[in-house]
Amino acid sequence: MAITRRQKEVLDFLSSFTQKNGYSPSYEEIANGLGLSSLATVHKHITNLQKKGLLQRAHNRSRSIDVLPQRSVRRAAERLPMLGRIAAGRPIEAIETAETISLGDIIGNREVFALEVRGDSMRDEHIVSGDYVLVERTRTAREGEIVVALIDGAEATLKRFYHEGDMIRLQPSNAEMAPIYAPALSVSIQGKVLGVLRKYA
Repeated sequence: MAITRRQKEVLDFLSSFTQKNGYSPSYEEIANGLGLSSLATVHKHITNLQKKGLLQRAHNRSRSIDVLPQRSVRRAAERLPMLGRIAAGRPIEAIETAETISLGDIIGNREVFALEVRGDSMRDEHIVSGDYVLVERTRTAREGEIVVALIDGAEATLKRFYHEGDMIRLQPSNAEMAPIYAPALSVSIQGKVLGVLRKYA
């Protein structure tokens, strides 16, 4: 992905500063290191580099600007041609477009990880064994969302999430399976499902 000369300088400064000090620089240190007079300019460069998938920031800690590994950057930047829409019901006119799509279009700037599904407890959601779910890392979820839940700090499961008094119901989407009930204090949310990837070959 193309970046400007100044963005390259910011990226190089971040990498060398972090390698030398063991932590990322503040905006003030970036401005001083590159001779920039405005922190707003630094913020603009950081935001643009983050949008391009070259940096990530954690908003809940200081000195949180991380340069992503180049292999991850290359993978994240890969785009596939999106040639149009396909009917899954009545046929529609095939019109080729010049659009593209990448994983970054789906996940945006959220912190996302993938898990391979084992088992068929979510098959009625069309999530079956061998699929990959894209999970946004979060500690909270709304009623009915599909979550990765950890029970007693040891057992992880993919289910729909419901509060029932001081209990949590983890509901499978498979009529042949019973829900899991656990005390709310023993259940921790690890993330919620954003999407599903399936490989046919």
